[in-house]
Amino acid sequence: MSTTLVDEPTDRSARRLEQLISASTRRAVDPTTAPDLSGRLGDGQLVPAELLSTSGLGLDLTPEQWARLSREEVASILIAGIRFEAVLTAGFGIDLANRLDVAGAHADYALVEVGEESRHSRLFADLVRQIAPSAPQRLDRGVFRLVDRIGTALIVQLPATFHALVLGGEEIPDLLQQLASEHPETDPHLAAVNRYHRLEEARHLAYARLRLRELWPIASRLDRWALRHLVPVVIGGMWDTLVQPGVYETVGLPGWSTWRRVRRSGSRVVLRHRACRPVLEALLGTGALRPGRIPGSWRRLCGVDRHGNPT
Repeated sequence: MSTTLVDEPTDRSARRLEQLISASTRRAVDPTTAPDLSGRLGDGQLVPAELLSTSGLGLDLTPEQWARLSREEVASILIAGIRFEAVLTAGFGIDLANRLDVAGAHADYALVEVGEESRHSRLFADLVRQIAPSAPQRLDRGVFRLVDRIGTALIVQLPATFHALVLGGEEIPDLLQQLASEHPETDPHLAAVNRYHRLEEARHLAYARLRLRELWPIASRLDRWALRHLVPVVIGGMWDTLVQPGVYETVGLPGWSTWRRVRRSGSRVVLRHRACRPVLEALLGTGALRPGRIPGSWRRLCGVDRHGNPT
């Protein structure tokens, strides 16, 4: 299923790659030793109730329950982030093993990004240890686990599809981290981590957009089909599983029914639209999708009409 790609970026892409690599080298930070990232999370509520997934449900919780819910939600999102970055590392590994000139410019940046994602994952894991979440992992079993494993194995073999999902996996947490880092009631250490991560991921988003422009013209029919029809389903699943049902059980709420209410809540749907529209805009910019012919799955994910206009 893999395709041999020539690792010869255009002159414009080569210049952009050089800029990205230079910026990564110049701004390299070890989050385990950086002074502004060496703090610890506080013992109370980490983000305000208005930024939690349950916003708009009218829940009547005690201050202790809100604090517990916030900590469990943050931990769930961090764990999802670590797992996504592991998939990203796997995808770059497949590229390096099967498709790229290992001494070429794209391979060089792939290695840079893998290094940065590894540092992020270590930082996220440290936060998870500090929180010590107790939520049962309701989605890490049965059909959910099977679909996840099969889907991951397929996705990393399809270059354009993979980089489109990189955009989704980066844009979604970027918005959530922006909202949290800008809110005065967010835990100071968590806000600092969010700001650091957003700065690094801005380069990764730029690279994914650049790579998609190069990959789309030579993408296979299966790769094109998957980007148009499978990717929005996967991104929607990523969004829905950021906060898994077991989180709500930790404060006495029914896990699955609360999770379903969250998925359907108006505020949550609006936030999903806001998080996913930049992915759609990037794909329209590469020509992978076209105004007037946007597939229904993308329209539903982003809340737009077939031309890309918000509905």
